[in-house]
Amino acid sequence: MKLDVLVMAAHRDDIEIVCGGTVTKLVDLGYKVGIVDLTEGEMGTRGTELDRKREADKAAKVMGIHVRENLAMPDAKVELTWENKMKVVEVLRKYRPHLLILPYWEQRHPDHANCSLLGWDAAFLAGLTKLDDVPGKAHRPFKIIYSTLSVVDRKPSFVVDISDQFKRKLKAVACYRSQFYPNETETKQVFPPARDIYEFMETRARHFGYLIGKKYGEPFIIKENIEITDPMKMLVKSI
Repeated sequence: MKLDVLVMAAHRDDIEIVCGGTVTKLVDLGYKVGIVDLTEGEMGTRGTELDRKREADKAAKVMGIHVRENLAMPDAKVELTWENKMKVVEVLRKYRPHLLILPYWEQRHPDHANCSLLGWDAAFLAGLTKLDDVPGKAHRPFKIIYSTLSVVDRKPSFVVDISDQFKRKLKAVACYRSQFYPNETETKQVFPPARDIYEFMETRARHFGYLIGKKYGEPFIIKENIEITDPMKMLVKSI
């Protein structure tokens, strides 16, 4: 299956939290969208890799995703090795996406940062016609965008209106019961946003929605400039 959009993250549930609304919107717009999770999440504080597999499958159905793969890289050990780059190259050549969505390249969790760097490197390598380490014809995504919902000190290049998709985003995240509905006897502490993930998503989405005059939004950064063909058709008011 050729995909229009491929979304890549280090762990199951990452995509749902940071850009699940945008992913759902792309499906609503009629695009074929796929997800690639790099690890099975076996090092997570809560739940098991089997729990997260079942939960990820449910979340994919909520978002309407056409395909979801897992590359089974070791959790907490996503490294910039040639082997890992070739795993991503193979996926890019297999699905030939026009748009690649990656996490921002500066992150608290090393796996998240390295996922971004792996994606960029692989996108370049996948376009080398003489690279025969993996099967498939050479292909590079036309556009790469970076999700920054969890990054507090970066101004986005643009914000996607997800007002119509926000409830389904919450529903997709709610599929991860092992992660966000802990046992009352739990003593381990997790990173603060995960203690109340719904409040975190609501607050962030409202903030970025406000910036574009909408109820809910998700922010993204690109490395290149945005071309505007007709300034008269720019959507966001200045005053």
